[in-house]
Amino acid sequence: MFSCAHGAEGIVKESIASAGWRLSFSRPGFVTAKHNDNAPLPTDIFIRTASRSLGSGKSSNADELIERLIESISTLSLPLDHLHVWPRDRAPIGRFDFEPGSDEVSMAVASRILERLGPERLRCSAANEIAQPSEEVLDVVLVDPSHWFFGTHTATTLPTRWPGGVQPVSPEYEPISRAYYKAAEAIAWSGFDLRPGDLAVEVGSAPGGACGRLLEMGLDVIGIDPAEMDPRIAEHPRFMHYAARAGDLPRRIYRGAKWLLVDSTVKPDATLSTVRNIVDSRETSIRGCLITMKLGDYERASQIPRWRREVERWRPERIEIRHLARNRCEVCFAVTLRT
Repeated sequence: MFSCAHGAEGIVKESIASAGWRLSFSRPGFVTAKHNDNAPLPTDIFIRTASRSLGSGKSSNADELIERLIESISTLSLPLDHLHVWPRDRAPIGRFDFEPGSDEVSMAVASRILERLGPERLRCSAANEIAQPSEEVLDVVLVDPSHWFFGTHTATTLPTRWPGGVQPVSPEYEPISRAYYKAAEAIAWSGFDLRPGDLAVEVGSAPGGACGRLLEMGLDVIGIDPAEMDPRIAEHPRFMHYAARAGDLPRRIYRGAKWLLVDSTVKPDATLSTVRNIVDSRETSIRGCLITMKLGDYERASQIPRWRREVERWRPERIEIRHLARNRCEVCFAVTLRT
């Protein structure tokens, strides 16, 4: 069973069908499939979570569903390490202010499941904790409040350790915009070693959500955007703003910067052209780029291989691409450059 963003299930279905998976039940943001062999769980840019299904239950009575869950795990080696409970995305990200992750219903369900399963079936003392690598996770997806799917997965990569593939993050202050959460997730997922005192540049910085995360982490930050920055960012002693477009600035502006974040409302080809001009300059020594590529609609995902080939011309050390849990209809390229 696979979780994804509401609207991305069509791409997920295409990606797993080519590997021999036969499609089964699905809803927006949730896909299940079967395979004739004991195939490894597939991975894809748009798959947020992947679990081996143990079955499902449908009832208006939560205790009946928990009994079904207990039945489904009875043949497993118990106790399991973690319990992750989350709802499928009920709407496209950002529409009506919707954000993915746990809600009040799923948190109440998680508490009840934890209480009923007890320490003989679960080692964790709380639901939705971040799992450690190699730990076994019991997944419960609320397709609807009265329709649950059960599964398990082994934690490996960082997103597989997060409940529902959504990074738990607690801002120090109220974020200026949702770009804070996108930046936090992109930085964590990329594995980039951002450290206090490093210089980061963000292209498309207004009003300052991502810059807020970078400043919170102790970095020095340059923001580039013709639009105005929020005063809380603009007046920060470790922040400098250039009210211009990135392509109009001399390359010396980027001198000394180690990290480049790009999240502009321009077409992907123009974004890549701008970034290439920056990283190819003799005056820059960028180590890592986090580039948001706007799709507009999911059909444009067919362009991702072409964009990847363009980035490969930069001769990077590594390229990773993911539809982050906080991304709307866009993907993030994490590009590690050679130094």
